[in-house]
Amino acid sequence: MTLVDDGLADLLHRVVMLLGENARRRTEDTDGLTYSQIRLLGTLEEIEPATQHRLAQALSVSDPAISRALRPLEADGLVQITVDPEHARRRLVRLTEVGRKAFHAAGKPLYDEFRAGLIAAGFPYERYLEDTLRLAEILSPDQGTRR
Repeated sequence: MTLVDDGLADLLHRVVMLLGENARRRTEDTDGLTYSQIRLLGTLEEIEPATQHRLAQALSVSDPAISRALRPLEADGLVQITVDPEHARRRLVRLTEVGRKAFHAAGKPLYDEFRAGLIAAGFPYERYLEDTLRLAEILSPDQGTRR
């Protein structure tokens, strides 16, 4: 399937950037996790245990970027990185209980506040979520879609 862009891709990119900026502003006044760290921990919770490469793919960042991002989280005891017993060159990443609690203390309220704010503004959150998940499925490289 060939996709023709009528501006949707640019608009979606702008929405993603605005969402990120909004979340960063809400987390910059705290002494805790940054928005990027919250996002990493939340993604890891969904797919753990994950190789560093798989985590990088899920977050749409490079392998070196995920490696750098994991260092402080590991040092703070939020994630555990171990050698994959099936392949010595791969590293498996898991949330620690401390990391899980930190994500739920910082990330869940942020996501809940965002969702509640959109719903209060009359935004059809659930429908948009379903449509966005479907769009991601259609565009996913493993679905054979050409971009």
